[in-house]
Amino acid sequence: MTSPPPANRVLAAVEALKRLDRDAAVALLREEVRDGPPHGERWQSIGRLAKQIGAVEIQREAARRFAATPPPTLSRLLYGWGELVETGRSREAREQVARLAEQHRQIPQVQHFLGTQAVGEGKAEEGAAYFRAALAQKPAMIESWSALAMTRTFAPGDPDIASLEKLRSTPGLTDPMLRSRLLYTLGKAYHDCRDFSAAFEAYSEGAALRRGTETFDYEAMERQATQALTDFTPERMARLRPSGHSGSRAIFVNGLPRSGSTLTETILTAHPEVADGGEINLLRPALIPVAGETMIGAQEFEAAMGDHPDPWGTLARTYEGLLAERFGPEGRIVDKTLQQSLRMGLLLHTLPDARVLWMRRSPEDTALSCFRTYFTAGVPWSWSLADIGRVFALEDRLFAHWVKLFPGRIMTVPYEELVSAPDAWIPKIAEHAGVSYDPAMAQFHRQERVVRTASAMQVREPMRTDRVGQAEAYGPLLDEFRAAYAG
Repeated sequence: MTSPPPANRVLAAVEALKRLDRDAAVALLREEVRDGPPHGERWQSIGRLAKQIGAVEIQREAARRFAATPPPTLSRLLYGWGELVETGRSREAREQVARLAEQHRQIPQVQHFLGTQAVGEGKAEEGAAYFRAALAQKPAMIESWSALAMTRTFAPGDPDIASLEKLRSTPGLTDPMLRSRLLYTLGKAYHDCRDFSAAFEAYSEGAALRRGTETFDYEAMERQATQALTDFTPERMARLRPSGHSGSRAIFVNGLPRSGSTLTETILTAHPEVADGGEINLLRPALIPVAGETMIGAQEFEAAMGDHPDPWGTLARTYEGLLAERFGPEGRIVDKTLQQSLRMGLLLHTLPDARVLWMRRSPEDTALSCFRTYFTAGVPWSWSLADIGRVFALEDRLFAHWVKLFPGRIMTVPYEELVSAPDAWIPKIAEHAGVSYDPAMAQFHRQERVVRTASAMQVREPMRTDRVGQAEAYGPLLDEFRAAYAG
């Protein structure tokens, strides 16, 4: 194939993706990195495209060039640091911040960035100090209030609550995203104080604001789930060509948000043979050649591969190549990407030796935790108790289907049993993951690694059971969820 002129490479990469040709898209973006300019605004969109197809090295380099675009701006620097953190280079991001002049490091947004990195490493007090330094200069910096709230437990009469309530009554706070985030922060404060009625009111108001800025297409999700349940039957899967790939570097942890998946990930990453993990979302780009991740797409993929000796093994090797690009060549990796439930059939067909730990937690506790969490992206159904109920019911159907289809490869891990009897469950988790039990797994909370989810501080603590049954305190306030979940 003749390479397109430089000005058209990115457009050609987009066209390649429309043809489901990920390899061609990656090759074109690599040419652009090799021959393209050292900086420029266009590198931001190139980086986003690279992220979409799992090309982590290109994503990092594009972010670096965008951040280097003159004249220097804070927003570009923050974007570049954020991309480094997202792709596993937190230390490099901190080193770049450290090279700034002192007056620039004191900028509130930079202090906030340093605080989020400290919290991700489990350093709550250090993170809180950075957030308070940012707020001392910019008292209405809602994102710092929100992050600060995650580092501490509020008590009645706390002066921070008075400050948050004052911000809530500020006439100028009209941005729906910021106001919503403030309301979730207040909700957390009221919850800590056991004023559950006030907490629920704040969460509900914040959720209503988010629904006005983000839409959730439940019907589309239901169609995807129904298609997976209908198409991925034992008979149809048996007609697919087997994957010749052996072994699995990845350990898959699946489950709804707030169901304990980060806890299980952290237990596993404490093992000396497990290098890292997270919500890495690299299987999706590896499966780009399978249109829509459907059975029809799988059949069309096999047809397009012709007499290739191992089409599914090719996709497996692509996925493991993406793991190596993101994490390096050594160690097992925990993949706890959200919404793997919709692609579980393709996952386990492509990687025939892969094993899955599927987290299950009390639906009401999980629903409350999702409703209380200010997800920054990717979970638009969490802004409505009715949507949460319908999504949970879909998840139940998918769970039952995949466990029946792959009984020996999916192990159910009940959150309540795990936190109540860790000495019994952690060895089971290790065995199913294919690693020997190591005592470090029981001391998971002591390891030093970056956690980038809402559970960043919770997994720094020893196993606790006090989060079991939290929904009981909200009683009838969760009836909308219960009705939707029951159907």
